[in-house]
Parts: sequence; structure tokens; C-alpha cells
Amino acid sequence: MKLTLKETAKAVNALNDVSKYENIEITGAEFDSRKVKKGDLFIPLKGARDGHEFLEKARENGAVLSLWSKDVPTPDDFPVLIVEDVLSAFQVLAQYYLQKKKPTVIAITGSNGKTTTKDMTAFVLATTFKTYKTQGNYNNEIGMPYTILSMPEDTEKLVLEMGMDHAGDLHLLSTLATPDIAAITLIGESHLEFFGTREAIAKGKMEIADGLKENGLLIVPSDEPLLKSFLENISQEIATFGWDNSADEYVTVLAEKREETIFQFSFSEKIMEIAVPGKYNARNALVASMIARRLGVSMEDIAQALAAVELTRNRTEWVESSVGAKMLSDVYNANPTAMGLVLDSFSQMETTGKRRVVLGDMLELGEASKVLHESMSEHLDSYNIEKVYLFGKEMKVLFDKIVENFPKGAVVHFDKEDKQALIELLKNDLQKEDLLLLKASNGMGLFEVVEALK
Repeated sequence: MKLTLKETAKAVNALNDVSKYENIEITGAEFDSRKVKKGDLFIPLKGARDGHEFLEKARENGAVLSLWSKDVPTPDDFPVLIVEDVLSAFQVLAQYYLQKKKPTVIAITGSNGKTTTKDMTAFVLATTFKTYKTQGNYNNEIGMPYTILSMPEDTEKLVLEMGMDHAGDLHLLSTLATPDIAAITLIGESHLEFFGTREAIAKGKMEIADGLKENGLLIVPSDEPLLKSFLENISQEIATFGWDNSADEYVTVLAEKREETIFQFSFSEKIMEIAVPGKYNARNALVASMIARRLGVSMEDIAQALAAVELTRNRTEWVESSVGAKMLSDVYNANPTAMGLVLDSFSQMETTGKRRVVLGDMLELGEASKVLHESMSEHLDSYNIEKVYLFGKEMKVLFDKIVENFPKGAVVHFDKEDKQALIELLKNDLQKEDLLLLKASNGMGLFEVVEALK
């Protein structure tokens, strides 16, 4: 990134005179003072600590300029841009840089699958274009402007993951990024505690279209009736995806294996594969491919990229335990729709050993938590799953629901405080030929269980 102080000051509507510093050029932006590099603009955000307190550290690490809140005493010996609100100025600067560089912007959201779809989309587009994507889970009002200001100057396609915790979140992100293409992967139950109903979640997800360019494309699932009433108000082009010809484009799964899924798209005779399990991931690949085709990527390049795609860690990731058992780690987030999908796929995976599952609490489900945790019983049976390890207070209702349907001792429950006991039992139970699925919300810390078993 290269921005002069003068254009930066103009972009953020700086309140102070910075003429004496006009020769300064910034080559990056950073809000973590420990990560500041030479030439960076420091963004002192307010969190548990006020970022303004860390100016000296940022300066030591090479910052050449800082945004600065008008309510904080101004340093005498360091150039700052005084603004009404640092976070808003950060976002406005990102918007300015985006409009200056003009990459094609692809925005992706969904209750499940948005990170995987983002990764697949970026990987496929990178076969043909200079592509940059949201790193990790930097998908909120801080992470997205950070992503934009971190993209290389020659970026042609920018793939942005957009997260949502509350109503209005996606409106802000979409109107900031003004995407050319927007996609909704799934309407699930994530953050039901804050939204109350799935209908409200659907409405929140549709905010991704609020900033969609007039000639833009919105991609949505065909099998989600909650979206239909909102789509009536969309003037831009809409394309649907799904499992059958009721969708504009659909995917047919030909084989589900432990470490790959083989499928075919409606728009190509080519047999496709991805090195991750689960038919739901074939749907994610369909969305990525629809975006890529729209932008001119060949089917040959799409197929080769999907076969080699590298996904963000802890999202349907196979790892091996110390005794040789294969573990399917999907511990970054969880909602009932996502947990049901991965359980269904895992239950059919071939193995000469036993299938075991560790399920932790799904958080932020509000008053529906009991019913939704109990509903996982529909995806668990003793014929396909040898043993079920339930972890957390919310999972106690699932224990009570299924314990009589399994042999004695085949369903066990642990409180969150008993993580070490869970680890020890798993170490005792796991055999070399076994398959183990671990799925929970990130807040349950099941990644620690994965690491202990490795």
C-alpha cells in the first residue's frame, strides 16, 4: 500500500493542519502496536485498553503516522491525523483505498460455510487473477477494513468474508465494500440468542445486498424459503444454487469418502473433487465455481484449483492422533444445521475401526438452545456411531435424550471444567483404526482436546 499523508488526511477528513508533514508516505496500516512495521499508519482503537496508550510502542516499531481521537491529548513530537472517531476513520480510509484500486469485490456470508467458500473462491480465482482474501476470521467491522488496507496494490479480485453478530453488521460491511458479487451460503441458527428467530437471521444475512453494485450478482441457496420475500426487493441479478434442477445451478454428489468428495456440476460434464469430506462442501465448491465462471475462469482451472484447495485450519481438517486414529477436527464454530450436516457425512465414512464423536456446546442459541441441542439426536444412532462424548452444560439435554438408545456406557457427558477427564478417556478409548469427529463452538475450546490427542 502507498498513500501520501495529504491524501490520507483528506480521505479521513482530518481536523488538524498536517501541512508540515506532507512528505510522509504510509505503506501499511496496523492496529496492533506489536505488529507495526516501518512505514505503517497506526490505528489506536479502543478495546479493553485504549490503543492511544501504545503509540510509543508503535513508533518504536516503525509507525510514521497515527490516527488520533479528538478527545485524547495530542502528542507534540509525532504526526497524527485528528479525527472524530478512529474506527470510523479507519473504515473510511479502507473504503477510499478500495475505490482507488478498484478490484472486483466478492462478498461471502452465511451461518455455515462462509470461510470454506471464501477459501475455495480465492483459490480458484488465483489461477487467473491477482487475488487477495480475508485472512483467518478478520470478517467484522475491524477485520474487513484491515483486510482491504492489507491487500497488495496489484490486487484484481478481493474476496471478503463478512461475519454477523447483530442486525446492521452486514449493512455496514456491504455498504463499505460495495461488492460486485455477493453470496449467502446458508441460513442457520448462529447467534439465534441475539436475533430471536431464523427469519430475523435471514433478514440480517440479506443486508449483504445493501451495498451490492447496481450491475452486481447475488448468489443464494434455492432451498431456503426464508429468503424469498426479501429477494422480491432486489433489483440486481439473482442466481440460486442447490441440489436439484429447482436451482439455477446444482451439484450432484457422486461419492463421499473419508478424505475427499467427488461430484459434478449442472453446468459441466467434468467430474470434480475436493480433498475434504462432506456433501455440504460440494455446495460450497459450487458457489465458488459459480463466482469463478462469472468472472471468466475456465472449467479446467476451476477443477484443478478445487482439487488442490487449501482451507483455513480447524474447518473440517483431518489430523492424526498419537495412536494413529484419524480425527476430523471441526472445532472453530457450530450451529445445529452445520453439526447435523457433518454428523450425517461422518456417519457414512468407511472405516475398519469404530466411529466416535465428541460434541461440545453450540453457543448463542438463546431460548431455543435446549430444543436445538436435543435435535442432534436425529443425526446419531448406535448402528453408525460406536460412542458419543458430550461436552458442556448445554449438551446434557442431548445426553438425556439419547442415552437409552445406545448400549450402556456408549454415551458419556462431561462438564466444561472436566476437559482433562475427557482427554484421558479419549486417550484410553481411541484405537489406531478409529475415526473421531470433534465439533463444537469455538468457545468450548475443543482445539485443546485435538492438540492433546495429537
